[in-house]
Formats: sequence, structure tokens, C-alpha cells
Amino acid sequence: MFSKTCEYAIRAMIFIAQRSKNGNKVGIKEISKGIDSPTHFIAKILQDLSKKGLVQSSKGPNGGFYLDKNSLKFSLADVVKAIDGDKIFTGCGLGLKQCSASQPCPLHFEFIIVRQQAYAMLKRAKLGAFSKQLEINLTYLKRE
Repeated sequence: MFSKTCEYAIRAMIFIAQRSKNGNKVGIKEISKGIDSPTHFIAKILQDLSKKGLVQSSKGPNGGFYLDKNSLKFSLADVVKAIDGDKIFTGCGLGLKQCSASQPCPLHFEFIIVRQQAYAMLKRAKLGAFSKQLEINLTYLKRE
């Protein structure tokens, strides 16, 4: 459903939200290890998300990535849009350019419902909401 880049971005943002909730900053190696991703790849992704204002970073020996109070309110839909764009929420299920209600693809009317439900679920899922589940091991960001 999402690009590999977007999957890593979502996992990284949830990881950072959980680890930085007490004002801590998280280093790129810790993030990479925590979500089982290539370090250089996740660094590029987070640099892009930082430029777009979804995550904060600071340089130096005590630097790293973190989410402030406003960033914790971002949704997974915001992360998806920042990385993959909004085509997943607006595009044709078969990738056709001209798909519409007047010229529908075979999946058009059913796919609209799926898109709307996916968007609503991702919009409700705020970055700051996952910490508790991760802490008590109800959810995971990597396979052991």
C-alpha cells in the first residue's frame, strides 16, 4: 500500500514520538536499530521530514531527532502525504489517469470506499498516540 520509504518514515516517526516524549532526542543509529532500517536511508527520510516540519532535529553531541507538542499532533496521513503524496487517497485503484465517476475503471466505486476508510483511519492515528502501546509491548515496530 505504501512505498518502502513511506513505511520507514511512519515507523521512524512513531519511534521518535515514543522515545522523545520526555524531551529526549533520538540519534539516527538508535532510530535505525529500533525500526530495523538502513541508517543512511532513514537519515535521508528524516532530513526530508525535518525540512517539511514534521520532525525536529538538533545538531551536536546531544543532538538528534524529536517531536515537539505540535508535531505529536500530526497524523499518519500527514506522514504519508509528505512522503508519497496524496495519490493513495485520490488516485485510481488501477493507476489510470482518466478514471472518474463518468469514466470509471472496474474498481472505481469500490475503491473510493477503501480510499476514504484508509484516509480516515490514518488521519485519526496521531503520532503521539502510540507510545503507551509500544511501552507495554502491545505493538511493535520491528520483528525480533
